[in-house]
Amino acid sequence: MRTVEWIHLIFNLLILVGVIGMGRENPHFRKMAWGGFAISGMLGMLLIIHGVVEGLRWPMIPAYLLTLVPLIVLFTKTRRQQQSGVTSLNSKRSGASASTSTVAGKFGHIRIITTSLLVVAYAVVSIGLPLLFPVFSFTKPAGPYGIGTVSYDWTDSNREELLTSNAGEKRELMVQIWYPTNPEAEGATAPYVSKPEIYGTAFNEVLKLPKLLFSSLSQVKTHAIQEAQLSDAEAKYPVVLFSHGLHGYENQNTFQVEQLVSQGYIVVGINHTYSSLVSVFPDGRVAQFESEGKEGFEQLQFSYMDKLNETWVKDAQFVLDEVEKLAEGDPSGRFTGHMDLDNIGMFGHSFGGATTVQLLMDDPRVKAGMNMDGVLFGEKRIPAEGVGKPFLMMSADSTVAGTSVMSDEEIAAMGTTRPEAEKYYEEVYERYEPVTAGGNYWMELTNTQHLSFSDLYLISPLLEWTQGVDARGTQQLVNDTTIDFFNHYLKGQPLHMDKEVGEHESYSLKKG
Repeated sequence: MRTVEWIHLIFNLLILVGVIGMGRENPHFRKMAWGGFAISGMLGMLLIIHGVVEGLRWPMIPAYLLTLVPLIVLFTKTRRQQQSGVTSLNSKRSGASASTSTVAGKFGHIRIITTSLLVVAYAVVSIGLPLLFPVFSFTKPAGPYGIGTVSYDWTDSNREELLTSNAGEKRELMVQIWYPTNPEAEGATAPYVSKPEIYGTAFNEVLKLPKLLFSSLSQVKTHAIQEAQLSDAEAKYPVVLFSHGLHGYENQNTFQVEQLVSQGYIVVGINHTYSSLVSVFPDGRVAQFESEGKEGFEQLQFSYMDKLNETWVKDAQFVLDEVEKLAEGDPSGRFTGHMDLDNIGMFGHSFGGATTVQLLMDDPRVKAGMNMDGVLFGEKRIPAEGVGKPFLMMSADSTVAGTSVMSDEEIAAMGTTRPEAEKYYEEVYERYEPVTAGGNYWMELTNTQHLSFSDLYLISPLLEWTQGVDARGTQQLVNDTTIDFFNHYLKGQPLHMDKEVGEHESYSLKKG
């Protein structure tokens, strides 16, 4: 939870427990009551501050109501104190029996127990909801640079759009660039995604995840400053392309991008239109994910995926062309002469990882690449002697395990049978065989899932628990490895990964 949310919750609960714990017989009750009213007023002000600074959100509703509860309890106790005085006077006049007093005492104990249980239940709900549905945050970047970001809407006039039926439509891509800035740079903080409500709907419709999980997306902030000035600490910075997974998005690895940029890299994130979760253009147009009528196992077929990947490869090459234009003459002046085009790398998740491998083999501009848990789809196969350039494959242990960790029900839900799935994985493994050839690396991460290589599991602890993963632990390992890899192959720094070849508690690392 966020800072003011925690303060608001803790104060509310302390005051609530204190107010309920007041006894009516307490001679100082009235003074305490007035103090309680003053504190409730302060909590109301704290609620207003929270709303202005951090923004109100639905998981905090029970906590917001707690602001009123002390007032209600104080009012109720005051009324009861007055009624108790009248009842006591009448009892003396009428000579009420001791048995009546005993019964009243019993009911008093029951009321105290019931009230206490309700308070505990209310506290669990008011604290539990914000914890289960947090406004997640990204780990503070460890490098010496701040982070700036700018977005572009680029159209490839030489390519027809193949994924729509609109005749004459050209291939249009949203691209976001993150770059090093002065760590004291000031300005508007970039949101995680540009249109949170559109993304929330897309998560629900495309990934079939409850929309409720994404209700706080609008309040998620990054460490990037919009359109900040590029740092002049270095004359040029290496450029690294990022390609997301099928129905992913250009921001989906913000946890990784921010750390890279803080270490002195310019990172270029590509949104592959119609294959991404959603694309939102500056003029308000929205391009939804296009499955081309293929679902489940049918969508995974090599014949289909290899062909689709050709579009992604052309996307990446087109974006590199545009990056070269920025380096030569950026209209804003930001990147002109500051991009080190002799040291270009690329990394990608899933289908974007497959695209990275194709670029390594197909485009001489890309010097080194990382594939994070991507099946090796694409036109070209890795030759027996290897990619021929520095390459790191990262895999989730659950992905490498294939059908051995899949139940019959899961396989059936994909629309296939176990024998068909096993035959499919035979080709997957066959394509993997030359990965480490030529001295390259393959890292397999323990207790991870396919989406561990993205931001997704930060959304809610519920996703982590149900998947049995450690989101931030995995992200730390991925970041350390990513920076070590690119620092060596794009900046010429010593490679620490070589010393880690072998079996470890959280991963295994092979070298060809």
